[in-house]
Amino acid sequence: MRLSAYYNKASIIITISILLAGAVIYFFAINYIVKNRLDHHLAEEIEEVEFFVKVNKKLPAPIDVDEIQTTFLKINPVKFERRIFDTVYTLNGREKRYGRAIAGPVFLDGSQVIVTIIISKENTEYLVKMIAIITLALMMTLLIILFLTNKFILRGVWKPFYSLLHQIKAFNISQSTGFHLTSNKIEEFEELNEAVHAMSLRVKNDFQHLKYFTENASHEMMTPLAVITAKLDTLIQDESLRPRQYDQINDIYTATSKLSRLNQSLLLLVKIENNLIEQSELIRLDTLIVEKLREFQELIISKGITVREHLAEKEVEASKYLLDILLNNFLSNAIKHSINDSELIITLTNDSLSFQNRGLASLDGARLFERFHKGGKSEGTGLGLTITKNICVIYGWDLSYSYEKSLHNFRIRF
Repeated sequence: MRLSAYYNKASIIITISILLAGAVIYFFAINYIVKNRLDHHLAEEIEEVEFFVKVNKKLPAPIDVDEIQTTFLKINPVKFERRIFDTVYTLNGREKRYGRAIAGPVFLDGSQVIVTIIISKENTEYLVKMIAIITLALMMTLLIILFLTNKFILRGVWKPFYSLLHQIKAFNISQSTGFHLTSNKIEEFEELNEAVHAMSLRVKNDFQHLKYFTENASHEMMTPLAVITAKLDTLIQDESLRPRQYDQINDIYTATSKLSRLNQSLLLLVKIENNLIEQSELIRLDTLIVEKLREFQELIISKGITVREHLAEKEVEASKYLLDILLNNFLSNAIKHSINDSELIITLTNDSLSFQNRGLASLDGARLFERFHKGGKSEGTGLGLTITKNICVIYGWDLSYSYEKSLHNFRIRF
């Protein structure tokens, strides 16, 4: 949930709660005021009756109209206190109405007469209802205005934040372009801009140092490795070497070659992970696979492997350098780990590329693409499939491994 939506939701809930509580209090307050006003009017009416009886020594004529009714009831002289209550009365003997009544005693010629005055509550209740409806309408209007105002104000307030967020998502550490930050009236957003700008400068600076270190370290290592390899080549060709010396030098030569390959693989991995590879181009993948099979022909023949190709025409936009590495890794891995005199099945369709070879045991799919993970008898660097996986990640391809019926299956989904 977006922060603006969360704020609007919380604001609306709180506002509605406050408005509802206010409406309830307001309704009861209005009802109480109207009721008190009726009671005060009833008290005035009965006092007028008492005054009339006192002056004229007789009861006034009973009243029976829409808004008020007056009745008189002579009773035995017992103690009767004035009281006010809600009641239901009949208008013209037919229509029932709700009213507010007062009953109190007056004395005439030594007799006690109970005077009952009823005032209709129809008008007052209608007034209270109209006030409540108008109040609710005003509250709903206020709520809608508040919601729309918050929406537009928050949209404007958060616009610099979303602009910065978009730039952060599009940020590429290998590109020279930085953030286009605009000044902001909101202090917190201005601090955020400054912090992001400072962080981007530090990250780019660290990246450049790492890049230079990796490149320099790789180049510096290549020279002594080349010298060692050349010297070992010379020593191996020396016919005066004893068998034991020859074996020892050959072991050193093998280890040096492996170190050289490891150095090149690590350098390549750093370049791939930091997007330092040349620009992409449209490449016919089926044609490139055929070319690679020619390069591996001798190794394929030496193991008696039969290659079955099912290649559809397929163009991909990628770096030819990286595609060469990807296909080299797949083919060398499939050929090395295939059983002699078995089949290698290569299938290329419009949406996938798969390599299937027959092997004795399943590989650990959970760790297969981790750095330096190797099979028990592998003499490689343990980086080949990691590099392959990273190449697929660059181009948004999905690389998966499965093992079924003694067949290893590596599949790329474009």
